[in-house]
Amino acid sequence: MPLIVTEKHTSSMEPIPAGVHIGICYSVVDLGTHINATYGVEQRKVLVSWELPGCLGEFEQDGETVELPRVVSKRYTLSLSEKAILRKDLESWRGRRFTPSELAGFNLEVLTGLACQIQIVHAEGKDGRTFGNVSCIMALPKGASDPGKAQAPMTFFSLDDLGEEPELPDLPQWIKGIIVESNEWKALTTPEPVVTPQDKNTETGEEEDNDVPF
Repeated sequence: MPLIVTEKHTSSMEPIPAGVHIGICYSVVDLGTHINATYGVEQRKVLVSWELPGCLGEFEQDGETVELPRVVSKRYTLSLSEKAILRKDLESWRGRRFTPSELAGFNLEVLTGLACQIQIVHAEGKDGRTFGNVSCIMALPKGASDPGKAQAPMTFFSLDDLGEEPELPDLPQWIKGIIVESNEWKALTTPEPVVTPQDKNTETGEEEDNDVPF
């Protein structure tokens, strides 16, 4: 039986406090390519998530209320171009700029398990609720103690690693909902149309072979 944990939704649940928190990256998930409605272009997205060991919340686990670290996520365009937010945040996290060889190909899987400082700012949603958003990511201060490991399981998912029978890992449903709408997932799961000999003749404009020898 799976061990399912969910956030306990109550009217008293407050947004993650604004300010700087210690975060541990526990999840890097490829969301696939989607159309950016604002600019009318296709962009591949990735979701990076951190656990905040110093910020606890109430969760339901096995029918009991328990206190566990809360989590935050940030969605990025999968790009290390000069103006990309992912590049800016990673360089701030690393405390140094990318080298030309790193810019040619950087494996995001190395982020899982690494700690950082995360600045949370509050923003009001369309429904009037206040949310805590990731504004800035920074390296841990020199001499800072190791925050340890995240309690959540480490997760790394790339659509490029899926085979002919794709299967999604154990992820929150809202994340799965984004992935299954991606171009990559649809290409993997949409059956190829069956082309009959008659279709081939129609498509190519060729006449049927009536055994005419010339």
